[in-house]
Amino acid sequence: ELQTDGNRSGHLQNGELVFDPEVNEEVVRIIAAQLAEIGDQFDKEIKARVVNDLVQHFLNENLSAEEITRRVSEAVEGLAQAIPSDMEQDKAVLVLAMVLTKRIANTMPSLLQRVFSTTVNYISQQLHNYIVRMVSA
Repeated sequence: ELQTDGNRSGHLQNGELVFDPEVNEEVVRIIAAQLAEIGDQFDKEIKARVVNDLVQHFLNENLSAEEITRRVSEAVEGLAQAIPSDMEQDKAVLVLAMVLTKRIANTMPSLLQRVFSTTVNYISQQLHNYIVRMVSA
């Protein structure tokens, strides 16, 4: 539900944009701002080699979506090991996945759709419960 600009997504119902009434929009904006700040810090620490390796995996059309997701997961987990222990691990993993997506798309814009889809699947599989807890807290 959270968009990269800090706004929630909605859906059209009878031609009108409808948002989930259970989610406090201000809370969503605060969470987005916090994640963006953390992402800016992480972005500086991610080595170009990690990004370039992932770009090569995404360019390999012989790799299945599951294999690509596994490679993203390995990269995120490897980067997460260097995260300070005082930061919540799930939050760090979420931000790292988003920052890697941004870096890969900036490196090779033609991969944006595949990278975005893979990241959404990864986050849905690995962090769904964390996101639900974070937004509803």
